[in-house]
Amino acid sequence: MPPGLFSRDRAPGKLSRAVRRRRFLAGVLGAGAAAGVGGLALLQPRRTTFSATHGRSRRERLAGSRRVVVIGGGLAGITAALDLAGQGFAVTLLERGSELGGKLTGWAIDALGERFPLEHGFHGFFSQYYTLASVLADAGADQALVPVSGYPVWIAGRPEERFGDTTSLFPVNLLAVIARSPGLRFVDFLREGPGTLELMRYDPLRTFAQWDSIDFLAFCREQGVNRQLVETVLAPFGKTTLNRLERLSAAEAIRFFHFYFLGNPEGLGFRVLARDVQTAVLGPLRRRLETLGVQIETGRSVNRLLRAGERVHGVVVEDGDAGTVVRIARADVPEHGWLAVPRPGGAPLFMRWRDGRAVAYDGRCTHQGCPVVADPSSGGFRCPCHAGTFDEDGQPTSGPPRRPLRSLAVAMDGHDVVVRERPGASARILPCDYCVVACDVRGLQQLVAASQLGAPALERAVAGLGTADPYVVMRLWLDRPVRDDRDPFVTISGHGLVDSLAIYSRFQEPYVAWARRRRGSVVELHAYAIPPERRAPAAVLRSRLLDELRALLPELRQAQVLHEVFMEHDDFTRWAPGDHQGRPGTLTEIPNLVLAGDHVRIGAPVALMEAAVASGRLAANAIRRLEGLGEVPLTTVAARGPLASWW
Repeated sequence: MPPGLFSRDRAPGKLSRAVRRRRFLAGVLGAGAAAGVGGLALLQPRRTTFSATHGRSRRERLAGSRRVVVIGGGLAGITAALDLAGQGFAVTLLERGSELGGKLTGWAIDALGERFPLEHGFHGFFSQYYTLASVLADAGADQALVPVSGYPVWIAGRPEERFGDTTSLFPVNLLAVIARSPGLRFVDFLREGPGTLELMRYDPLRTFAQWDSIDFLAFCREQGVNRQLVETVLAPFGKTTLNRLERLSAAEAIRFFHFYFLGNPEGLGFRVLARDVQTAVLGPLRRRLETLGVQIETGRSVNRLLRAGERVHGVVVEDGDAGTVVRIARADVPEHGWLAVPRPGGAPLFMRWRDGRAVAYDGRCTHQGCPVVADPSSGGFRCPCHAGTFDEDGQPTSGPPRRPLRSLAVAMDGHDVVVRERPGASARILPCDYCVVACDVRGLQQLVAASQLGAPALERAVAGLGTADPYVVMRLWLDRPVRDDRDPFVTISGHGLVDSLAIYSRFQEPYVAWARRRRGSVVELHAYAIPPERRAPAAVLRSRLLDELRALLPELRQAQVLHEVFMEHDDFTRWAPGDHQGRPGTLTEIPNLVLAGDHVRIGAPVALMEAAVASGRLAANAIRRLEGLGEVPLTTVAARGPLASWW
């Protein structure tokens, strides 16, 4: 948290302290009592159904044949494909990576003489992820999910805070958190400003109209949210959006807390995977897709969409782009090291002289399509996203990649070196009646820019999206065990770079068995949304994280690192002030082109993985409506905050 956030008392707005006290007490302590038992019941968070239409069509299954191409094999694309294939659509699912899953994907590595599963980072499956739970259950992909007890938060210089094992009954849930917290006191809330009430008054229209223009830290400061609540609850949880709080929209933060706590009838409980995500989740989901007849193509890049009239009629896969060239002066191509040549909206290509001739490689990792960087220590390349490496010939040497970097054709033209980006490839067009674009932010931006669809509203909205600050995941195999009483997952605040840690040797195989056999441990550290002033080379960040781990878990101070995987990502969705109004929705101005992904504007209160699957369901519903089919309602938490109707 930036220093000086609460450097002096501020009178929030024009409300007197007495008025603020009366409003808070009336809102939290007196609202239910004033209305009696019936009024208290009205305040309780309940599951709600979000639907774009009222009623259901008589038709429940598609009559005739309709082809749908879904671009993007993450949770959003998988959900859309499942829903549509289940109603008779002929679905082709395209994923540029070698595996399905997107940010949930997994892969295997060789380490310490064994084979271990990896993924992007720890994921908690919360109880209010209703749509995700239904998708997993339908595919039998929920069998390895096991509950954990409580949600601990470690705050520097303070006793542990613990959430997740209290009632969801409002206002008892809020009062219980205050009563049990070593850092929160009831007396602090007698001096509350209107900001705390705003957290309980989430309304999808009013909240964004009023609070999307400022960042969350400014909101807390200007609206008098007390310092203890911010430091103990709001800041640690807010950073799990993977956005810095000073760049996070106050409205998005209010919706986030509503979804996870104040509007959630399930409480803050969550489950973790006792087996790796590829085996436990993505494998069953893929088998379910195949059973429904979905044609799955991985390792496939989509270059552009084809539009004729008012509709998209085709998807160009692995276009030859025979006329696309990169021209570099011979004198600029190095003899040693690599010249990174930027390409608009994509990964660079790399060039150098070798044995008297120029060579060039496509800079996209063959695992998930992430951009690689030149590695001066080896003379080859490194994928920061998933710790893959390639030698100077582009051959994979470690990590998940199994295919070499693509070698590009190089020709001499006078004093220039000319590289053809995709020589010899031929365009393949997949015809479609509908198209669902479920890429991440950058993939969506590149695709829309390349397609030249003549859809100005769509193009403007997509161009306005952004990604959050980069984050780091580091998994460590250590030669000493953690204490038996450690929680499998902990949120961290105020200790430095580390924002959370997951002890894989406490909950997931084969790490549990490895740690027992070797008397060691496997711990994963996360640093969310690293600001520019704290960014550093990987070696420096790695050293800082390791030092912080040893301070957080003293039993590991003398532990030796037997193996490690260090991953840097910058692919998470940005939720900055002002983004909401321009964010694209499911529907576009092209009737048969719909969008999905956690970056799409959704009217229902959802977040993170649940937002992704919800967007996929809404995309499928949009296509169903166009075909006169009944939609699948979206179940979510309470549509509004418990006090949204009181003031």
